Amino acid sequence: MHEAASSTTTDRYATALITRITADAYTIPTDAPEADGTFEWNSTTLVVAEVEAAGVTGLGYTYSDACTVPLIRHALADVLIGEDASQVRRLWLRMQRRVRNLGREGIAATAISALDCALWDLHAKRLNVPLAMLLGQARDRVPVYGSGGFTTYTDAQMREQLTRWVHDDGCRWVKIKIGSEPQRDPARVRCARDAIGDDAGLFVDANGAYDRKTALRFAAQFAEQHVRWFEEPVSSDDLAGLHAIRCSAPPGMDIAAGEYGYTLDYFRRMLEENAVDVLQADASRCGGITGFIEAAHAAAAFHVPLSAHCAPALHLHAATAVPGIGHQEWFHDHARIESMLFDGAPRVADGSIAPDLSRPGCGLEFKRQDARRFATSVR
Repeated sequence: MHEAASSTTTDRYATALITRITADAYTIPTDAPEADGTFEWNSTTLVVAEVEAAGVTGLGYTYSDACTVPLIRHALADVLIGEDASQVRRLWLRMQRRVRNLGREGIAATAISALDCALWDLHAKRLNVPLAMLLGQARDRVPVYGSGGFTTYTDAQMREQLTRWVHDDGCRWVKIKIGSEPQRDPARVRCARDAIGDDAGLFVDANGAYDRKTALRFAAQFAEQHVRWFEEPVSSDDLAGLHAIRCSAPPGMDIAAGEYGYTLDYFRRMLEENAVDVLQADASRCGGITGFIEAAHAAAAFHVPLSAHCAPALHLHAATAVPGIGHQEWFHDHARIESMLFDGAPRVADGSIAPDLSRPGCGLEFKRQDARRFATSVR
């Protein structure tokens, strides 16, 4: 018995050469038109990547453009095939070097993110442990905030969505989009507050739609409705503007940004400029689980809380392990897609989500047959 157990353990730690990498894109229509302060959309593209080694397949994904797929299949696969899948950090660095002349941000970063998540999932599966435990689980559950309230919604649509999150799912906070029509924003914020009552926290997200003075003027008005979080009041690239608004914002209102961070350098600059009260990081953009962990430690070094942006199922295991996590975003569009297309996707209970520790890896299985109708042709 002891010899068999030792043999199994040795097999788990044996070199596992990567033999296959796949990537596919799926374009899923929204359930209603969606828009924020600077963008509007009626579909979302999911890019799913899989990495196989030693007969085990790891799963990762990102929300990006279908043009991410050939980058994964060719340029990045070329530096991973034949390498030891257990050396996740080393492989992450190989991918970063591969895109040096392409630019590490944008599409390249999302491609690396999907593959890095797949590598972590594969590594945990080979060890037959949940990813949360492999990363050093620090908490059982992660609080979420309901996120939607798109500027395309009627007041009735927004009210129904926010009410459900607070009263049915137990969310302690909800977030709405603002900025498409600034003149409507104060009334929409009042409507949101009326929908959720006095006890729940209210967040707003302008997606960089305002200039500095407009943002400060609205911050004062939003404070009357006890808005506790003002996300991207100006462009997240305007670090001086974010800092100025942070210094002048009403007491109790946090300034948040970081979702467009693709590299650790971006997060470092944002933190050094004292631009945010809360740093956001998105594992589907910032280099996967590896990049998300780096962002979390950077925030912790500056004593700034961290919030995981979108893709709730992708973040869950890492969010239970990293320092300083305050909550993660339960983004309507992504939560809907993940519940449709991934077996094992988390569900909100009492305002939080928890990993299923009975499942190894990230605990997700892609429903390929269900997703087939959304497949996007990519060469």
